[in-house]
Amino acid sequence: IFVCVQMLKTNFIHYQNTVFLCPMSVEKVFRQFQQKQFKPVYWLEGEEPFFIDQVVEMAEKSILNESEAAFNLSIFYGRDANWADVVNACRRYPVFAERQVVILKEAQGLKDIEEKLETYVENPLSSTIFVVGYKDKKVDGRKRFAKLLKEKGELITTKKLYENQLPEWVTGMVQSRGFSIDQKAVFLLVENIGNDLGRLWNEIGKVTINLESRKHITVDDIEEYVGISKEYNALELQSALTQRSLTRCLQIIQFFESNPKALPIQMLLPSLYTFFSKAYLVFGSGTNNEFEISKYLGYNGPNPYVKDIIQCARNYRQKGVEQAILLLHEYNLKSIGIYNNSTSTSEADLLKEMIVKMVYASQQA
Repeated sequence: IFVCVQMLKTNFIHYQNTVFLCPMSVEKVFRQFQQKQFKPVYWLEGEEPFFIDQVVEMAEKSILNESEAAFNLSIFYGRDANWADVVNACRRYPVFAERQVVILKEAQGLKDIEEKLETYVENPLSSTIFVVGYKDKKVDGRKRFAKLLKEKGELITTKKLYENQLPEWVTGMVQSRGFSIDQKAVFLLVENIGNDLGRLWNEIGKVTINLESRKHITVDDIEEYVGISKEYNALELQSALTQRSLTRCLQIIQFFESNPKALPIQMLLPSLYTFFSKAYLVFGSGTNNEFEISKYLGYNGPNPYVKDIIQCARNYRQKGVEQAILLLHEYNLKSIGIYNNSTSTSEADLLKEMIVKMVYASQQA
């Protein structure tokens, strides 16, 4: 059974007891696989490796059955592959099967790949399904090779999801597995993991396996099975900053100091910068309505995260938010050794110093 749930131009694909999440362009490929209406070439490129890996995995595991795959599945890796071997494999005829599958993973590691594969793509073998994963790069759409890919096969370009899409993406991913999740647990995952779809996918999988008979994911589950503290994390620090609670801020930073892998400064500062940047946008929303502000910021309705953003704008006022953003820029530079006169200053000391200045600036605004 093939089920597709649309969300933010992202679809959830249920196929052979496996759940796949993908943008609509990738969903088109899955439909072709399901309906066995194959193109001879599938070129998967772009900045989101998660979607590329999904298609490659589907091609590897679902097009051929086990007996067919023994003779008709060839897998190459870009850095180790010789382009001539890849082309020769594509030109072979299948053995005791209707078709064969040739997969080139990490194709960005193969030099001059466009030039070397152009002749084959121009005249591909109809009994071969050639799948290429070309991560973090894109072919030049103006060149003949790109036009051939579109004419002879499927050229799929993947993009990173925007930050404001991640909460709904995670919620949809959980629901596609037959589970539900607390909204706060969603934001805890997104704020601490960020736009790493592969890790989000794996962590949710780990949690659902450990829930046994339960079907609802809580903040406690995220803390226990993912290892993100529900009391000491980026969201709690943002909330403490919003309330200008210096004591609570320093407690959280002390936790980070004792657990340096929990949230390194290089991950925390961008998170805080995003938070204060959105607080600054509140001043341009032209409304005090929480739902309207949430829509203005790109979220689908009000949520606890937006409440903190709005409260931050109110407590810090525009001048205080501006000072916070400037301080984040300054201490980001200091964290990498620029304008930092003391080489012995720890990350925790930098954070404490910055937080004190932020709270003081908010009080003066």
